[in-house]
Amino acid sequence: MHREPISITVSGQELSGTFAVPETHMPGVLFIHGWSGSQQNDLHRAEEIAGLGCVCLTFDLRGHAGTEAMRGDVTPADNMADVLAAYDRLVGHPLVDKSAIAVIGSSYGGYLAALLTAKRAVRWLSLRVPALYRDNSWESIKARLDRDDLNLYRGQYVSPDANTALGACAGFEGDVLVVESEFDHLVPHTTISNYVGAFRKAKSLTYRVVKGADHALTEKHDREAYSSLLIRWIKEMVIGAR
Repeated sequence: MHREPISITVSGQELSGTFAVPETHMPGVLFIHGWSGSQQNDLHRAEEIAGLGCVCLTFDLRGHAGTEAMRGDVTPADNMADVLAAYDRLVGHPLVDKSAIAVIGSSYGGYLAALLTAKRAVRWLSLRVPALYRDNSWESIKARLDRDDLNLYRGQYVSPDANTALGACAGFEGDVLVVESEFDHLVPHTTISNYVGAFRKAKSLTYRVVKGADHALTEKHDREAYSSLLIRWIKEMVIGAR
């Protein structure tokens, strides 16, 4: 809500008045799904958050859903271009407040979301089981990355100075939510710790663990638990700031 002072002319006199005008622009929320996922994973949560007064955008990364045939040729750099295009489409929506953008990424999408913060304005950042990749794999075919090497890398301490995604986190000054799955076989606790520890300048940092959950939130009650904590965070951080 904002005020607009006006004058009202009556019989040659100027009367002072004030319009109380609701904010016409709303926060924008961008969802970035994980590898082998699709926007279908996020639609339900997006609809619920939209009901709170946000403009939400879900989309399918190249190599997924309608473009799955391309998966064997897609690089992280390609998918980052997808994310940038989706972000620009979101902020171009006439109802979106460009200064109030939230990004919600899961797994590979969390990695891309972290990188996005160094390239575009992001006020709120939610990372669920964010994956981590070596910088030298940026131009490599994503589907052909060495799984054993990934597991080794994710199981060790990585400094923000040694990884571009973690470096982006180190420079992020907004509000952050990091969500871990207790029984995650793809993104170990060490990787989550690397992300959490990288947010040195964050305005606020919320860290939660979904007890008993696996990486993909296979069980319905785990998906519901994650949705519940995400919605609570959105209400507190995004809606509460309006």
